[in-house]
Amino acid sequence: MSTSTVSEAPAQFLSFMLGQDMFAIGILAVREILEYAGVTPVPQMPPSISGVINLRGTAVPVLDLARRLEREPSALSKRTCIIVVEVDGEDGPFVIGILVDAVNAVLDIPAAEIEPAPSFGAQVRAELLQGIGKVNGRFVLLLNVRHVVSEHEIAALVT
Repeated sequence: MSTSTVSEAPAQFLSFMLGQDMFAIGILAVREILEYAGVTPVPQMPPSISGVINLRGTAVPVLDLARRLEREPSALSKRTCIIVVEVDGEDGPFVIGILVDAVNAVLDIPAAEIEPAPSFGAQVRAELLQGIGKVNGRFVLLLNVRHVVSEHEIAALVT
């Protein structure tokens, strides 16, 4: 198999909603999807951190993605979910939950249908995007999950 064949293979992304907009993250980072059952607030956290959840005995921080992307958070509903992801950080892998309005489906997006993130005009800072995918005539913002949940980025929000 040549390397060009590998790069042309569709990539899989978990799509989800924030308000009326569809976003997606690479499926390889996703560990599980949880029904929202509340979070425990933690004092002096950045506004984008809702609190922590107990995931099989481990405290896992929960990132409110709407706040992280400087959007107005939606009201909680029965479709609200927490996507638990594992991301490689500077000190090794870490687990974090991402609060979203609703999870949609796993999408196969061919590399040819993914455009680079624009440097202006997007509703999300370009470094937080991996690209923009085209699915059934609709744009899907592909988040760079590593930058979205970056320890340094989140720490910078506190200052």
